[in-house]
Amino acid sequence: MSLPSVLGNSEDNSKSSVAVENCAGINWDELGFNPVPTDFMYVMKCAKGEKFSEGSLIPYGNIEISPFAVILNYGQGIFEGLKAYRTEDGCILLFRPEENAQRMKIGADRLCMPSPSIDQFVAAVKQTVLANKRWVPPPGKGSLYIRPLLMGTGASLNLSPAPEYTLLIYCSPVTNYHKGSLNLKVESKFYRAISGTGGTGGIKSVTNYAPVYAASIEAKASGFSDVLFLDSATGKNIEEVSACNVFVVKGNAICTPATNGAILPGITRKSIIEIALDMGYQVTERAISVEEMLDADEVFCTGTAVVVNSVSSVTYKETRTEYKTGPETLSQKLRKTLVGIQTGCIEDTKGWTVRID
Repeated sequence: MSLPSVLGNSEDNSKSSVAVENCAGINWDELGFNPVPTDFMYVMKCAKGEKFSEGSLIPYGNIEISPFAVILNYGQGIFEGLKAYRTEDGCILLFRPEENAQRMKIGADRLCMPSPSIDQFVAAVKQTVLANKRWVPPPGKGSLYIRPLLMGTGASLNLSPAPEYTLLIYCSPVTNYHKGSLNLKVESKFYRAISGTGGTGGIKSVTNYAPVYAASIEAKASGFSDVLFLDSATGKNIEEVSACNVFVVKGNAICTPATNGAILPGITRKSIIEIALDMGYQVTERAISVEEMLDADEVFCTGTAVVVNSVSSVTYKETRTEYKTGPETLSQKLRKTLVGIQTGCIEDTKGWTVRID
C-alpha cells in the first residue's frame, strides 16, 4: 500500500487557502480509498453487565489483544462507517452521526454486546475527528472516513459473550471508493445473508463481509466492478451490492429493496429516500425482481463509502443490460444535493450535519 506523497512545490489547487493551511502536508490528488495512518484513535472499554464509561484518545498504532478474544474466535463484533467533511471556510462537519450510534446499538443488542449511548458515541467521534483534524482533506479533495469498531475483546474459550468489550474509533482520509460508474454482475451461486429477520444481514456484523469475497473476487477478475446479490429465499429478488444499497428507477418511480432483516438500513440510503421525496419522486421500499431491474431506466447504489454511484450495466447470466449514466441522471442529481449538504455548500434544513470545530 502506497501512501500519498508529501507535497513539494506543487501548485495549490484547493478551493480554500484557509482549509489547506489546516491540512496535513500530503498530496490530496493522490488520495485513494486506502488506509492512511493518522495521529490518534479513541478507546473506550466496558466489562460484561456494565455500561461504557468515558474513554480516551491514544496515539494511533497497533493494538494488543488476547488470542482467546471472542472477536477473533467467534466474530463478536460490529462496526460503523461515517465521514467528516471540510467546508469552504475551513469548518468540519459530520453527517448524521446519531444514526450511526443508533444502528450500532441495534447491532450490539443482536450480538449480546453492550454499546455506548448515542451521546457517548457522538462525543467519541467528535473527539477523534478533532484530534485528527489536519487529516480532513480540503474541500473537493475527499473526506475523513471514521471507523468505530465495537468488539468482544475479553478472553473466552466457551461459545459465550465476551467478559469485556472495547470501542475503538480510528480514521483515514479517503476519496472515491469506486472510480466511475459501476458494472455489476448478479450473483446466483452465493448469498450474502439469510432472508428474513432471523439472520444478521441487517446489522453491520464483522461476519457479514468476508463471505462476499469469493463472489466479488471472481466477478472483478472477469472485469466487473462488484456483485449484486439475490435473496436466499427465492433467488429471484435483488438485495444488496457487496457493501452498499441499490435503487432502481423507472420514470418518476424509484424503488429499493425493503430493509426486512436481511438488508442493511443504510444511512445514505435513508437520506437519499428523503431527498428524492422532496424532489417529487415516488419512492417505494419493496421486493424487486431481477426482471424488473433489467427493465429499469436507471440503477444506482448508495452507501457511506460510495455515496451515490451510477450503475452503467448489470449482467445476469448471459444477459447484459445497460442504463443511463451521466450528469443528467437522477443519481447524479441526488448525489449533488447530498454532497452539497454534507459539505456545507447547500443549506442543511433537516439538521443532518453536526459542526464540530
